[in-house]
Amino acid sequence: MKPTSFMLIAGEPSGDLLAAELVKAIRRESGGNPRFFGAGGAKMSEAGVDLAFDMTQHSVIGLWEAAKSYGKFKRLLDQLVRLAFDRRPDVIVCVDFSVFNHRFARKLRWELEVRRDTHGNWKPKVVKYVSPQVWASRPGRAKAMAREFDLLLTLFPFEKGWYAERVPELKVDFVGHPMVDRYANTSRGTPSAESKSGQVTVLLLPGSRVGELKRHLPPMLSAAERIRAARKGIRFQMVLPNDALADLVRKSSLPDGLEIRIGELQEALQESTIAIASTGTVTMECAYFGVPTVALYKTSWSTYQIGRRIIQVKFLAMPNLLANERVFPELIQDEASAENLAREAINLLDNPALRSAIQAKLTEVIESLGEPGASQRAANAILNLE
Repeated sequence: MKPTSFMLIAGEPSGDLLAAELVKAIRRESGGNPRFFGAGGAKMSEAGVDLAFDMTQHSVIGLWEAAKSYGKFKRLLDQLVRLAFDRRPDVIVCVDFSVFNHRFARKLRWELEVRRDTHGNWKPKVVKYVSPQVWASRPGRAKAMAREFDLLLTLFPFEKGWYAERVPELKVDFVGHPMVDRYANTSRGTPSAESKSGQVTVLLLPGSRVGELKRHLPPMLSAAERIRAARKGIRFQMVLPNDALADLVRKSSLPDGLEIRIGELQEALQESTIAIASTGTVTMECAYFGVPTVALYKTSWSTYQIGRRIIQVKFLAMPNLLANERVFPELIQDEASAENLAREAINLLDNPALRSAIQAKLTEVIESLGEPGASQRAANAILNLE
């Protein structure tokens, strides 16, 4: 019998959107009236998920921030484990947010074993939607995933083979990237320098978490001032996922005329000549719309020192990883200075041929993500899980 009750946990705006799209797909594919509850954000709530709390308000970045928030996250984790036992869903879907969700899955498995005499025959299937970047660092974590999850759904084509080689006991399905469906009926970028507004437009994308914002915003804003001083008549926009982050940005010293938009990423990308963006999920959306991008990433000193010793891939931005070459310039940690950001951005602005070459590479990257229907394939994989 197909599952009818689903618990979902998502902790970041990107995961919140993925979960909401999955919920809609499960409704379409199930042929019944499934129930959804858990923790996430506004998108999940709009999709009809009964939220215990808004998890997206608690996302952090870096080891130091995570350590400082340990007590808070432990309380949230324990609350969600209790919720799972109280409502006993057929399936629990952990969407991205890997550190928290893996701890949740581990705790749930332990409780199921310890309390097996009291919870009857309840044996939920536990699914991880979006692979953690174990292929980039600490690959040994993949072994633990086989104990924690009944199914892993991946967005990128190389991931299924990576797991099959190292952890064949873990069931893994490549479903593709929902972004392909999300923007299926929209036009992608062109190599022209001017946006639809008739101006050269630089899009600033500092990130979706407070920690990212605090580290990326100062060099990004200073770079915008340098670009403006060097090239007249340029329009600057910034897109943020919610009002809370926008309020934080408005407390900074902003360049004159900077337009801040809330959640209008698609429209902003369609209007942009280039972008300066955090290396996170948003670089794939920059790639989809063919926007040449300067990617940056800054974190705490301790996290960076650990990361530089354990990361095993050449790039951090996913379009570069998928292309296996430096399509987007990447500036990491101390290299992500205002001077360097401005220099790379001006180089893109001054070289139409370079922008065209980047866009050609991005077309290949997006084609590698597979056909439309990712959320539907994910829903069917979950509904048919035995």
